[in-house]
Amino acid sequence: MDFVHDTLADGRPFRVLTVVDHWSRHSPMLEVGFRMSGETVGQALDRVLNGGVGPRSITVDHGTEFQSRALEDWAYRHGVQLDFIRPGKPVENAFVESFNGRLRDECLNVHQFASLAEAQHIIEAWRVDYNQRRPHSSLGHLTPNEFIGQRRVIRAVEDAVCSS
Repeated sequence: MDFVHDTLADGRPFRVLTVVDHWSRHSPMLEVGFRMSGETVGQALDRVLNGGVGPRSITVDHGTEFQSRALEDWAYRHGVQLDFIRPGKPVENAFVESFNGRLRDECLNVHQFASLAEAQHIIEAWRVDYNQRRPHSSLGHLTPNEFIGQRRVIRAVEDAVCSS
């Protein structure tokens, strides 16, 4: 997880909480807002998990939202380890940094957002395109969604063979 900052056409700043899965390169959410606290980060993660099982760990930097008591409590309740990178070492969270660069170059720098609602809409459309239509060489030239689907089929076949 990380944050990307931008501004609306009227100069008001907003933030985007970016979340990328290291294994599949899938982005389950991009949360857009004017202010985000550790509590709102936890609420956003709850929405994306929708009662399902969360990751074992989440790599984050030392931003105040990620070091907050609210996010620490959220992580404890969900059995998630917050894995903090070393200060000043963004390369330790390279997947999200690369993703953030693409988001900036392909979406944020291309659009001038009139409102937060417009930013949310356009940024979400970019996220969906990224997950569904963008092949990654590291995934055997599959999109993140195709990669996840392929792995589910392989796991189902393995489970069936092992239980026979």
